[in-house]
Amino acid sequence: MDKSRQQILTKWLRQHRSLAKPWSSLCVVAGALSTLLLIAQAWLLATILHGLIIAQDARDIYVWHFAGLIFVALLRALLNWAKEQFAFIGATKIRMHFRQQVMKQLQARGPLYIQQKTIGSWSSLLIEQIEHLHDFYARFLPQSMLSGIQPFLILLFVFPVNWACGLILLVTAPLIPAFMILTGMGAADANRRNFQALSRLSAHFLDRLQGLITLRLFYRTEAEGEKIVQASEDFRSRTMEVLRMAFLSSAVLEFFASVSIALVAVYFGFSYLDHLNFGDYGQLTLFSGLFVLLLAPDFYLPLRELGAHYHAKAQAIGAADSLQVFLDTKVITVSSGTQLLATPTDITIEADNCCVLAHDGNVLVGPLSFAIKSKQFVAIVGKTGSGKSSLINVLLGFSPYSGSLKINGHELSSLDLNNYRQYVGWLAQNPRLLPGSLRTNLLLGNHDASEELLVSAIEQAGASDIIQEKGWDYTISEQSAGLSVGQAQRLALARTLLKPCHLLLLDEPTASLDRINEEKILQTLTPLWRSRTTLLVTHRVNQLQQADHILLLQHGQLIAEGSYTELHSTNETFRALLARPDMTVSEVTENEYA
Repeated sequence: MDKSRQQILTKWLRQHRSLAKPWSSLCVVAGALSTLLLIAQAWLLATILHGLIIAQDARDIYVWHFAGLIFVALLRALLNWAKEQFAFIGATKIRMHFRQQVMKQLQARGPLYIQQKTIGSWSSLLIEQIEHLHDFYARFLPQSMLSGIQPFLILLFVFPVNWACGLILLVTAPLIPAFMILTGMGAADANRRNFQALSRLSAHFLDRLQGLITLRLFYRTEAEGEKIVQASEDFRSRTMEVLRMAFLSSAVLEFFASVSIALVAVYFGFSYLDHLNFGDYGQLTLFSGLFVLLLAPDFYLPLRELGAHYHAKAQAIGAADSLQVFLDTKVITVSSGTQLLATPTDITIEADNCCVLAHDGNVLVGPLSFAIKSKQFVAIVGKTGSGKSSLINVLLGFSPYSGSLKINGHELSSLDLNNYRQYVGWLAQNPRLLPGSLRTNLLLGNHDASEELLVSAIEQAGASDIIQEKGWDYTISEQSAGLSVGQAQRLALARTLLKPCHLLLLDEPTASLDRINEEKILQTLTPLWRSRTTLLVTHRVNQLQQADHILLLQHGQLIAEGSYTELHSTNETFRALLARPDMTVSEVTENEYA
């Protein structure tokens, strides 16, 4: 990562500090007040020791000094605690803001955008990388201000006591930030590489874990295990690289702080031996020596703490690299308006030069022009990659589009998508069942469905045997483990049947079923096709023959439309498509698992 990129990311991180400005200001105020109390504590202690040792005063004289010393120490502890709390609350608010922004962006960009990366990569961005911004806002930024305020306050009180010591402190103070920068060079790059390694490891491990059955079937467990070991070793080495830099930086800072404090001590030692006779505004006393020596370590402490937290800045820059790109990169998102769907029981669809767009603006499918009447059964057919699923996705409101796409005379982009989707039923080729009970999954689209409706939907979907075998409370795990593809498909169909919808979108709903179950499902779906507007993506000849209208897609273009008879008699591409082996009824058995 070059310096200009680091500067951009640092500026970007600092801009978000305003989200917690009140808490950050309180943190700085608490730190400054704590420093003033530290000076008062050093003055009280030096006064007491000078009076008791040199002046030989009675102890009774210093009762209130002792009381003040205890009070100041307790108040300092309270202020230091408050400073930590203010910093933590402010950093937490900023982290919450980042997570909300990421979730908002993911929701706006939709499921198709999310599928471009693995779940492991998204979880790393949302959890680990944002979490690593905490110390930057809670530690580094407040300390970067306090590292200037606290030494300045100490110098204000040291110079009137001894200008030579004040000069020593002033001259040696810049050494710590200078060496902090030198030892920290390259830390941002190391942290960025570390986060990239963590993201790869998370994605790699989760993907291999989800595909463990397939790996075992093809005897690839050992090979993939070795790859996980290599990814883990890469992450370990990069983590150690970051830690080496952090420890090196801390050691250098401690060394120069100790040398600087030693210079002050040596000065007073030679002064008390009368080898040095400058710096004091009169006779050198025990009070002045104790006062300055008590403050000297705390003069460098803010700078040392800034150095200790400097790796938090490098860590935050490394974490912010991909986060800033994700949040600030402009992509085309699906527009959602406020218009409610008029007459939702009779849904019509009109497309005029409609182009389905990718999130980067590239045209995936189109331009398409067609019209679908209310309660019309329309089949969509074409080779793999012709744009069938993309058309379904744009009708679901998952993909942006250009041109015109009207639902009941209203542009889809002007409709309230949450309201619109209430009337849409969707069954995908590989439906996802969420972790939870069977009952919870079935009631996902209609929580108020009665027991009679639930049982009826299960029977219509041909899934009664699944309920008899596993029960309503059977827990579905990740990736529908324990269920065959056909079982998951039938349960998803039952879930679709339970939802009161008026636009039915089906993406090869019987692709994973055997012949017997496919015939049962078709018997269930046939009356549904006739009672609501239906779009069916299919490779089955028998389903095409039942359709009122067929849309033939090729290379993202609508090349023909009409009834089965019309296309079969007039379109060579359609006839060639029907002759393909994958246009026949499936012979998949129920023993095939996902």
